[in-house]
Amino acid sequence: MGAAKRNSNHVEERIIRDKRICGGEPGFKGTRVTLRTVLASLADGDSAEEILADFPSLKAADIRAAIAFAAASAEEDLPVSEIPHVR
Repeated sequence: MGAAKRNSNHVEERIIRDKRICGGEPGFKGTRVTLRTVLASLADGDSAEEILADFPSLKAADIRAAIAFAAASAEEDLPVSEIPHVR
């Protein structure tokens, strides 16, 4: 199984959308922690260990799923050919 397929399955197992939880914002299965919260923490420079300490209901697999989700989203939203090259 290729890495892209593994990541897709991993994301689908960990990240859910339920309109009864956090208004339907994507979040992590079995928690009330949103995907946006984890991605913002990563963008702010927080380590996976810091995020897991702040949100004990999360697992390391949730952090990996958040990163895989962001990578897949970036690939869909901005094809590599459109990214300006730095010289």
